[in-house]
Amino acid sequence: MDDRMTITFLGTGTSQGIPVIGSNHPVCLSKDPKDKRLRVSVLISWKGFNYVIDCGPDFRQQMLSNSVTKLDGIFFTHEHADHTAGIDDIRPFFFRQGDIPIYAHERVIGSLRTRFDYIFADENRYPGAPAVTVTEVVKDETLLLDGLEVIPIEAYHNRLQVFGYRLGDFVYLTDVKRVEEDEMQKLFGAKVLVVNALRVEPHHSHLNLEEALTFAEKAKAEKTYFTHISHYLGFHEEVQKQLPKNVYLAYDNLKITI
Repeated sequence: MDDRMTITFLGTGTSQGIPVIGSNHPVCLSKDPKDKRLRVSVLISWKGFNYVIDCGPDFRQQMLSNSVTKLDGIFFTHEHADHTAGIDDIRPFFFRQGDIPIYAHERVIGSLRTRFDYIFADENRYPGAPAVTVTEVVKDETLLLDGLEVIPIEAYHNRLQVFGYRLGDFVYLTDVKRVEEDEMQKLFGAKVLVVNALRVEPHHSHLNLEEALTFAEKAKAEKTYFTHISHYLGFHEEVQKQLPKNVYLAYDNLKITI
C-alpha cells in the first residue's frame, strides 16, 4: 500500500467565504476558480484512511466535490461556526460506518455538546441523528492515529486558545495570531506547513500576509501554503507572483502529496 500522505484543501476561505454574499469587491467578482473559496478545511489521506481537520458549513459540498466516501475522523481546531457548523452532515458516513470519531479540546467538545446536543445524546436519541466517539485533545499529549503520530500545537486566535496539528511531516495551523516559542519547536523539520494569511492589513486575531511570511521563514518548512484567505488579500494569481520561492497560496481542491 502507498505510504504517501495526500493533502486536499477542501476550503481555503474565511468565515464568509469568497465571494462574500452581496459584495461587489473585484475579487468577489473574479471569474478565476482559484478566487472562489469555501470555508477552511483540509482532508488528510494515507493508507486508505481519511481524516478531516475542521467541519464547517460547506462540509457537504466539499465531500461531494472530492468524492469522499469514507471518513475515519474529524479534528477540530476550535469552536467557531466556520470550523464546526457542518457536523450534522456526517450523517451519511455514520449510517454506513457507525459512530464517527472526533478529536478536540475539552472546551470545544463542551461547545459542540451544547450546540448539537442531539448528536451527543446518550438516551432517547432521535433516530436520524448521527453519533460520535469523543477523544479530548490535550496539549503536549501525542495521539497515535492508525500508525501515525499526531502532535497538537497550541496557538492563540487573539485570546482564544486553538489547536493546530502535526501529522508526520505535515503541519496545519489556522486562525492563528500567536504561537509561543515552546510550541514553535513542534513545527521544525516539517516538509509542509499550512498557516493562515488573512489579508494585507493587520488583523486582531489572524496573521496578515507580512506576519504569515515571517512565520513561514521562522518555521523553515520545505514548502509553506497559506490558507484562510479573505478577498482583501487580492487576486490569487497576482498575490502568488509576489511570494517567495516555496511559498504558495492554497486554493480549493488543491492536492499535494508528501
